[in-house]
Amino acid sequence: MSLRIVQVPPARGASWVLDSFALFFRRPLGFSLLFLVFLVAALVLMALPVVGALLLLALMPLLTLGFATATRAAQQDQPVHAGLLFEPFRTGGDARRRQVLLRLCLLYAALTALAMLLAHALDGGAFERLQLLVAAQRTDANQREIDAVLEEPGLAAGMFVRVALLGALAVPFWHAPMLVWWHGQGLAQALFSSALACWRNKGAFVLYVLAWAGVSAGIGMLASVMVALLGAQQMIALTLPPVALLLSVAFYVSLYLVYADCFAESDMPA
Repeated sequence: MSLRIVQVPPARGASWVLDSFALFFRRPLGFSLLFLVFLVAALVLMALPVVGALLLLALMPLLTLGFATATRAAQQDQPVHAGLLFEPFRTGGDARRRQVLLRLCLLYAALTALAMLLAHALDGGAFERLQLLVAAQRTDANQREIDAVLEEPGLAAGMFVRVALLGALAVPFWHAPMLVWWHGQGLAQALFSSALACWRNKGAFVLYVLAWAGVSAGIGMLASVMVALLGAQQMIALTLPPVALLLSVAFYVSLYLVYADCFAESDMPA
């Protein structure tokens, strides 16, 4: 049987977001532990100079595939556990598909690193400095440094290039890990199929992105209101990390929901 691309109505984009939260709460512990295992691996890799960051980027398609496998299992009322992250490396797996998947991971890491290096060259490292300043304790001196970085002329250009290039890279790699591992597509075919599926469902994808932006903005506004009305800054500091974890996990859960709607088995050629 061949695989065909399905065109869904634009309103489906919002459903992907809502359904991801509903599915997360069916297996909250399993999904959370799966993501925490990845975070631990990321912390270990980031301790390695240079190569650690590249290896972390290479793991991202595997994280997508692991969560897709876990989400599919949850829909079928099967257990969700961290071991699903390592499905491609189990004994007896398809060696050819594993090789293609690893090449996909390396290609993603290389292209993402190039995009980041280009953006870094444009802004002179202003974006990285801004991240460090925002994460630091807020003081008058800290705020002055933030204001100074925001006025640097290359910051806007670097941020635009960073968002544009990483957004463009997401399109061909969005469904590619599942197409390679589950359907045996080659590297080029999987990238093309993923990009074509995103293009044919661009209306749903736009609404999907807007829905996630709305959820994130709503949580940020709620936190600001709580601080303004209650002065509960310490409580916000305690609650934001688990909320951020919930949003991250729900996003990765939604990736399979998007994939499952955009592709279907067919007896006829796609």
